[in-house]
Amino acid sequence: MRYSDRGGLSMRARAERERLRFIAADLFAGGMSAPQVARELSITRKSACAWRRAWQSGGKTALASKGPGGNVCRLSADQLERLAWELERGPAAHGWSDQRWTLPRIAAVIREVFRVSYTARGVAYLLRGRGWSPQVPVHRATERDEEQITAWKGWRWSALKEPRRLGTPGSSSATNQARV
Repeated sequence: MRYSDRGGLSMRARAERERLRFIAADLFAGGMSAPQVARELSITRKSACAWRRAWQSGGKTALASKGPGGNVCRLSADQLERLAWELERGPAAHGWSDQRWTLPRIAAVIREVFRVSYTARGVAYLLRGRGWSPQVPVHRATERDEEQITAWKGWRWSALKEPRRLGTPGSSSATNQARV
């Protein structure tokens, strides 16, 4: 994934980008134009022009990194711990009869317990950032008997299955072979 912290550069990449911006500021101060800086630092002209505008309006400090992008989590560490506990309790503890957590249900639990509103997509980002992954339940009949299925596969399926064709010599070409 190009952006390792889910939507932004890694810490190392941010520091490298900031270093480039500071070098660009020194070059701008020395009288270089944005296209010249772009060529010198192997960056796009668009970035060089944007950096020059920022440098002109706020100096070198305007080019400092503002940290990782994206929204900040609206739940504290204690609340996240409590959310994990609520999810472990299961959907039945929150009034749903089937045992499936859906993103809207988790959003409803967060709204009910913490009085914080999240969209389904926001819940997905929140859970993925905490190591949770989506699980798709396997739908099977309650009457299903695994022992009978295994036994059936052993004696009946082998009789129904076609015997393997023996390999025959031939051409792998889709066209007929030329006759001599």
